[in-house]
Amino acid sequence: MPPKIVEVIENGVCAACGACEATCPLNAVYIESEADVPEDETRPPSASRRDPNNLTYYVHGAACEVCEDCLTCSRVCPVVDGFPEDEFDNVRSFRGGKSELEGQDGAVVSAILKSLFEQGEIDCAVGIKRDENWGIEPFILTKASDVDLSKGTKYSSAPVLAQLKDAMKKYEKIAVVGVPCQAHGAALMRENMTDRIVLVIGILCMESFTSEALCDNIIPNIMGLDIKQVVKMDFGGGKFWAYTKNGDNGEEPVGNSIAIKEIAALARNPCHHCLDYTAYYADISVGSVGAPDGWNSVIVRNDTGEKYLNKVKGIEYMDDPKPGMFLIKKLADQKHKNNAPKEGGAH
Repeated sequence: MPPKIVEVIENGVCAACGACEATCPLNAVYIESEADVPEDETRPPSASRRDPNNLTYYVHGAACEVCEDCLTCSRVCPVVDGFPEDEFDNVRSFRGGKSELEGQDGAVVSAILKSLFEQGEIDCAVGIKRDENWGIEPFILTKASDVDLSKGTKYSSAPVLAQLKDAMKKYEKIAVVGVPCQAHGAALMRENMTDRIVLVIGILCMESFTSEALCDNIIPNIMGLDIKQVVKMDFGGGKFWAYTKNGDNGEEPVGNSIAIKEIAALARNPCHHCLDYTAYYADISVGSVGAPDGWNSVIVRNDTGEKYLNKVKGIEYMDDPKPGMFLIKKLADQKHKNNAPKEGGAH
């Protein structure tokens, strides 16, 4: 009998987090990253590259034929594990935070990673970097200067956790940065099969897109922008924002926006089923919602998060930031309402 993740994949709700690939002892699971696909590839895209409206893009491999029913993949799959009933019942503290580093909003995630690298508290982190065309690639960070390569939110998804397969062979103090499904998968890996993941940082996330949907459709076709001119993307005020270069002399980027409702249907299919907005299973959750412009909201969720955040240098904190937790809960409720299974349906 095939493992439960086969049902997850065939029902189009695989989050493509990469946890199953990282942990399968037989290498029976592979999630194809766009960065690994040659330009002359003729096979249809699979897993993370699947068109959310066309499940035939999933390519069946030999996984079930070589599987030995160890069920490791099912123990680390965030979709199989399910969603929290109350994603705020483990909040230890909530503050605003910002650093002097360049990055998204307050650049708190960059500050955490850099400081922990510099102090030797971590020897590896997994994250995502992008090129000038916003093409994304998961990679392994091994020093503080690597953090500059991963700064900023990309809003397209890649199998970040697959990088842990190699990382766990070489490094002993690994940090993971990811959206809720990735943070969940990393937490399950730490709980079930490794003690080398020492810190999980989750990013608040309403939804994400495939690179094809974002870079080849939303930006050029729907918003009419040149992807090479885009320097930052963000969600705010019910809109998706793409900021473009404004001259060559360091002028403030130009904000271009579109209502989220106009592009929400283009999000990845698993995002339409997700009921975790704040990365419940992370040690520390970070986002921009709930904090003033230029700041991040910082949520500590457990002893591990508190321990490592207390070690970090270079972050300025704000108690009781506004608009505050009220807005975070409002958006979480909205995500739950939109994505909750309909009566009589399964999730």
